[in-house]
Amino acid sequence: MKRICPECGEEYTGRSDKKYCSAACRATFHNRARAEEQVFQRSINNILRHNRNVLAELNPDGKANVKRERMIDRGFKFRYFTNEYITRNKTLYHFCYDYGYKVEEGEWVLLIKRQEYVE
Repeated sequence: MKRICPECGEEYTGRSDKKYCSAACRATFHNRARAEEQVFQRSINNILRHNRNVLAELNPDGKANVKRERMIDRGFKFRYFTNEYITRNKTLYHFCYDYGYKVEEGEWVLLIKRQEYVE
């Protein structure tokens, strides 16, 4: 029985349950379907990576105080972070992977690099 491949449109033969003419066409079809679903996820991951890179750039020594405006000027988005950490003193840090920050009062932000004891 001859059928038409839904990916490339070529005619093919084979098992009755075969849907594509080749493994390449099957993979291409499914990769395209997944790519459309993952656009949102990819854009969030790009923001998180960019935020992490901004923190690393502004914090070369592992600890730094910077003005909030300086981070925003580099495209940092405060709404996006990978996790939060609350110290014993109830201090809240937001992390983008291995770099974190604590918003201080006023215009300052304390930047830190993750230490081994931070979960």
